[in-house]
Amino acid sequence: MAKIAVELERALGQRALNGGPGHTAARMLAQGDGWTVSDVVCTSGPADRSFEERHAGFSIAIVAAGSFQYRSWAGCELMTPGSLLLGTAGQCFECEHKHGMGDRCLSFGYSPEYFESIASDAGARDSKPQFRTLRVPPIRPLSPLIARAYAGLAGLANVPWEELSVKLAAQTVELVGGLSSNPREISPSAVARVTRTVRMIERSPDAGLTLERMASEARLSPYHFLRIFERLTGVTPHQYVLRARLRNAAMRLAVGNARVLDIALDCGFGDVSNFNHAFRAEFGVSPRVHRLRTQGDSKVVVLEQDTGQGSPLSHAVTF
Repeated sequence: MAKIAVELERALGQRALNGGPGHTAARMLAQGDGWTVSDVVCTSGPADRSFEERHAGFSIAIVAAGSFQYRSWAGCELMTPGSLLLGTAGQCFECEHKHGMGDRCLSFGYSPEYFESIASDAGARDSKPQFRTLRVPPIRPLSPLIARAYAGLAGLANVPWEELSVKLAAQTVELVGGLSSNPREISPSAVARVTRTVRMIERSPDAGLTLERMASEARLSPYHFLRIFERLTGVTPHQYVLRARLRNAAMRLAVGNARVLDIALDCGFGDVSNFNHAFRAEFGVSPRVHRLRTQGDSKVVVLEQDTGQGSPLSHAVTF
């Protein structure tokens, strides 16, 4: 995750040197007939004014670093790393950075016709689909796709962006059927406090982040912090921290040859057994198989057999 955040830090540092206002810069990573993938870095902060914009097509943006508020007709959502920003063609919106500087997103854009075709294939009932919620929180079904996207954004893997854009759109359509926007207002001070904690987690997900420590950072009681955090981010603090650690571990496994034990301990897990169990539950494979898949080539086929004793037996066959 540090490799992803460094680009944002570099942009913020350049803004500080230039002394100008915040702005958004997009770098095209891939494009095709009806779809695009862009690396979008925003350097806006609390002192910058937000402007109304409009989604030209459908948009699904994976938040990779930083946090911000995304406001539209459906309300306002706090966008955090691992969550998806959803935009419907023609929808007006504003992004605000009231409580922190900058963000980096991996933005997947779709023409209305292209997205409607994917949505229909994924089982959408409406012939003219639209997102009725602004955000998908960092939930387990998305973790494999997001980890793969992060690896591509960081330059650690050769990602087939067109394939990933289709899978992301289809899975999002399936997920949002069970999601709804949250119209209830939360006080600006509560949003600021939880955002401060989110950024603390992003800086050091491997630290000893107990509920009490996070609540103290937000200056809220544990009960109120737990309730407000889940309302704002869509997941509990424990789920949020766990997934941040697992994404970090998945990135480290994708590059280098550090021992799984060392990665587990460095990423904040107390022992390798708990790490293996959590990783397998999140990504569907063991850390070793994930490493073989991301570092291997097309000639390597990974075979994984369940031993029935809580740990998989894995080996690779090379043709």
